[in-house]
Amino acid sequence: MMSYALPESMMAIDITRHGGPEVLQAIEMPLPKVQGEYLLVKVAAAGVNRPDVFQRQGSYPPPPDASPIPGLEIAGDVVAVGEDCKRRQVGDKVCALVAGGGYAEYCLVHDSIALPLENLSYTEAAAIPENFFTVWANVFQTGKLQSEESVLIHGGTSGIGSVAIMLAKAFGATVYTTVGSSEKAELARQLGADHVINYREEDFAQVIPELTGGQGVNMVVDLIGGDYVSKNYEVAAKGGRIIQIGLMRGNPQNLNLMPLMVKRLLHTGSTLRARTPEEKAVIARDLAHKVWPLLRSGKVKPLVNYTFNLADAAQAHQLMESGDLTGKIVLINPDF
Repeated sequence: MMSYALPESMMAIDITRHGGPEVLQAIEMPLPKVQGEYLLVKVAAAGVNRPDVFQRQGSYPPPPDASPIPGLEIAGDVVAVGEDCKRRQVGDKVCALVAGGGYAEYCLVHDSIALPLENLSYTEAAAIPENFFTVWANVFQTGKLQSEESVLIHGGTSGIGSVAIMLAKAFGATVYTTVGSSEKAELARQLGADHVINYREEDFAQVIPELTGGQGVNMVVDLIGGDYVSKNYEVAAKGGRIIQIGLMRGNPQNLNLMPLMVKRLLHTGSTLRARTPEEKAVIARDLAHKVWPLLRSGKVKPLVNYTFNLADAAQAHQLMESGDLTGKIVLINPDF
């Protein structure tokens, strides 16, 4: 078995106080202690996600047993294993979902949630866990999207939206999506969307009934919330499912629930971070069996458009908050 000479400390990005991106500062801190079913991974790359921004602002605290360092997904090399680890060993190259601690040179990962890199680079692999776990758990495990069904995906060129388009299409669904520009519309088509609606030019609540002959869509995947919720009810088919993954526009106001009742709709929501390792392991097993072959073949690939050095996490957050982005932002450890 390979072995690594481990340092006593590491660089990590600390949230020094709640506030803007400038509160993210590089600090030196002790290496996490490895025990039980946890691996220690030397981080080559870490994904940046909107929940990281919410944590920095103070509205999304980490679970009590999680690291206060931000970062929910990483890729790198296993450099130490706990005494109860059975799946991974030192030297394995993995990507993983974590409850915190990703913005650092080393990160603890539960053995059951680490997945192989396949043919991906570290940067690409670091863009997988948060979005792929989220989409699979919500759209396929809870929403039970089937081939030959139709799905409307809002924010089609976002990290989650792009993954939802690729996976829905790969599993045989007809995909509708909303985007905010002609450039994003073209990208959405390249990802596999069958019909793209530019919400700055058209109202999806009017377009979807026209495109579906008045039938509506079987599923809506919504990151937006706000006034989109009532419109989602309008465009959903009878017995349709509304999958609420985000609330970028906040909670809906004066929501009329009658369409939900008349159409017998199912409206679900969830968060991923607070789930137990056992719950996340179920998602990981599904991904390994059903989605990893798509990654291996190149049929599905994460969309990474922006990279920053780990020490420049504040700049990454500025870009995330600007809203002018497609795909994923990834932090790179230049000393890996």
